[in-house]
Amino acid sequence: MQLLGRERERDVLDRVLEAVRDGHGGVLAVYGEPGVGKTALLEYAIEAGADFRVARTVGVEGEMELAFAALQQLCSPSLDLMEHLPDPQREAMEGALGLSAGRPPNPFLVGLAVLNLLSEAAEEQPLLCVVDDAQWLDQASARVLAFVARRLLAEKIAIVFAARQPIDALASFAELRVEPLGHRDARALLDSVLPARLDERVLERIVLETHGNPLALLELPRGLTPAQLAGGFGLPAALPLSARIEESFTRRLARLTRDARRLLLVAAPDPTGDAALEWRAAQSLGIAESAAHAVQSDGLLAFDAGVVFRHPLVRSAVYRAAGPDERSEVHRALAEATDPTFDPDRRAWHRAQAASRPDEDVAAELEHSAARAQARGGFAAAAAFLERSSVLTLDPARRAARALAAAEAKQQAGAFDDALSLVSSAEAGPLDEVQRAHVDVIRARVSFAADRGSEAPCLLLRAAKRLETLDGPAAREIYLDALTVALFAGRLGGEVDTRQVAAAARAGPPPEPPARAADLLLDGLAVLITDGAAAGTPVLRKALTAFGNDEIGTEEGLRWLWLAGRAAGYIWDYENWDALTRRQVRLARESGALTVLPLTLSTRAGVELYAGNLADATSLIAEANAITDATDSRNVPYAPLALVAFRGREPDASRLIQTTTEDFLARGEGMGLTLAQWATACLHNGLARYDVALAAAEQAAEDPHEVWFSPWTMVELIEAATRSGQNDRAAGALEVLTETTRASGTPWAQGIEARSRALLAEGEVAETLYREAIHRFGPTRLRVDLARTHLLYGEWLRRERRRIDARTELRTAHELFSEFGMEAFAERARVELEATGERARKRTVDTLGDLTPQEAQISRLAAQGHTNREIAAQLFISPSTVEYHLRKVFRKLGVKSRTQLANRLRS
Repeated sequence: MQLLGRERERDVLDRVLEAVRDGHGGVLAVYGEPGVGKTALLEYAIEAGADFRVARTVGVEGEMELAFAALQQLCSPSLDLMEHLPDPQREAMEGALGLSAGRPPNPFLVGLAVLNLLSEAAEEQPLLCVVDDAQWLDQASARVLAFVARRLLAEKIAIVFAARQPIDALASFAELRVEPLGHRDARALLDSVLPARLDERVLERIVLETHGNPLALLELPRGLTPAQLAGGFGLPAALPLSARIEESFTRRLARLTRDARRLLLVAAPDPTGDAALEWRAAQSLGIAESAAHAVQSDGLLAFDAGVVFRHPLVRSAVYRAAGPDERSEVHRALAEATDPTFDPDRRAWHRAQAASRPDEDVAAELEHSAARAQARGGFAAAAAFLERSSVLTLDPARRAARALAAAEAKQQAGAFDDALSLVSSAEAGPLDEVQRAHVDVIRARVSFAADRGSEAPCLLLRAAKRLETLDGPAAREIYLDALTVALFAGRLGGEVDTRQVAAAARAGPPPEPPARAADLLLDGLAVLITDGAAAGTPVLRKALTAFGNDEIGTEEGLRWLWLAGRAAGYIWDYENWDALTRRQVRLARESGALTVLPLTLSTRAGVELYAGNLADATSLIAEANAITDATDSRNVPYAPLALVAFRGREPDASRLIQTTTEDFLARGEGMGLTLAQWATACLHNGLARYDVALAAAEQAAEDPHEVWFSPWTMVELIEAATRSGQNDRAAGALEVLTETTRASGTPWAQGIEARSRALLAEGEVAETLYREAIHRFGPTRLRVDLARTHLLYGEWLRRERRRIDARTELRTAHELFSEFGMEAFAERARVELEATGERARKRTVDTLGDLTPQEAQISRLAAQGHTNREIAAQLFISPSTVEYHLRKVFRKLGVKSRTQLANRLRS
């Protein structure tokens, strides 16, 4: 198509290509109505980038259900570079493209593999990736390409997407809106294709009614007779422009021979463009070879490297113009022509489209295709196969089972409305008790994933009860799921609360010997919730020991280690909290389990916060956010709330607390609401606004069944209450606290209890308790609690008029808080220290603060000895981007090597 009047658009494309030549990755989304010239602009980009290596793919409407179909087309020229990828990425890529069998590949490991594969391809020559008809990309390819596009920074790669309408996944990228041609350019284009001069009024009407659409200007006149052109008839204005263009193509079809029309219909539902395949199908239908000459002469179809339609609207016009029987006949011929060994899934899909009534053979073949799709991680494709399989199944029980399997695949693909619709279809058939339990589980997972739904605990509880007599181990796993979601729901839950779930779990089937770690975790949590810390802590301790055992499998570890680690935090077992979360982070990274990694990193960040490593916690949170951004999933706000509370910058903290509180209330997430209130209390204790801290802590303590943050809340409440002169309220909170600390008996628990008791004591008793707390915390990594104890002890000493002794404690506290970056507590210590007559030493300006969060994260990993490739794999960016950031870090910090960088970070 000619590019009349497209100077602005060409200039935008030229600037994108020039930026890539200069070493900056570029992404452009080109949008416009059908026929406006998007494909012509892509061809211009390819011509303008003659010095670029080119990779291209096209979304095909009929191939949207085949996972990674578009990606395979884009990456095929670079597959020889796969040997350079790290093993997990290469294996994920091979699984996604069907080059090897195995476990379903993680789609985001696939994304990282594609990013690094394209980066390798761009090492010696800039790379231009062209993605046409992006609105028809299969879901798996679309997500991977968006993932890659978001990570182009220092790579010599340009990706240009073209689509009819804006695509949500591309919303953050530069956009080029291709508008219709202006009147002068439209006239010039029309004049260039008309065989003879037209009446001026007719010409103006064509320009007017085509609205400057280049394809319409080229095609609509071709579909009209000379008489119609002369008189100006035959341009119905009531239809949308794309429909009018399609209607024009349909009129052209009517003039072709029957064999030519049938040849076009053979090509229309085959997105592969495989000429040999289509000719085999055509010959089976008795189509003469002369039909090929007719369609090429008319310009509707080209036989070049493959079979290519002039425009996607030709394909849709051909398919829609055919009757149901004609379509079925063609699909049947394509199925018979497709090699069942080389491409069994397309063969099954064509057979399914050819079927006009239930057919068990076809349904079973689709079921096998679904299994292969799931093995490649193509849950959307698997769901489509299973959904069609259920429609073609005559037996009611089997039809319901296949609909239920399709519903699960839809839920895994994130298509929640479709999943619920298929569940309803399955429920219309005969289901056994196991299947009915499965229905409840799917509904619960959809509810929980969508909005932490309050109905999820009830549904899971019902499913677990159904399974008790049928599959005891499965019932116990679902009970643990139910308990987990009930803990998230907390006080904002629905008709079933945490205590009810715990009681039901205890009344359920006992574990089969030998008890698994997950069994012990369920029993420990259930006993803790129903009978209290004294009864539950010993059982939880056994569970933590079991999870620390090397015999725990990867799947069990990935599923439950975060929960075990958090349980360790509740019973004041810092060592197991540290060890179990560290282990799960390693497992998740090694296996590419990105769905569980954000929550694991969030829990792990808590370990680093209490150690005073706010920078490391920030790095973990940044990594978690990078994953959730990459996976288009919801950020985990728990660790960020704790971080802002510890850091003590009130404006930032208050904003985050307010927005997350609103979100927690809207989602019915009571655990998050309690955490936000604890964070408010901790923040304002640091700011010495004890009345605000007390009010927030009391709000957090309102949930009678809250488990995770109750002990921490009591710690803040006791400090705020004693500083507000409300010792009775502090004494009540101390009773609640000591139930957990005495059941635990760890140094953390003993130190917390001693410090909290000291706040309510006087004279020598108070001093002895403060010293005991310092003694307990001293050998541990719990440096924040150590610093807070020095602060409280120093404040007590000053009020006892022992200024010299107070200075030692307050100076220690101030130095520690300043080192941690806990600004509010550091300021509180400074004010108290100056009240003793000593001025706190000012910290020198630290250029580390000039680093962006990602620069800080990369520099710490580099200082720990990780290579660029290892850092890239961990942070879901390319090695080139790592190198780009490290150059900036070296310049900002004035270092020249990684050794100097490590020394600088330690100083």
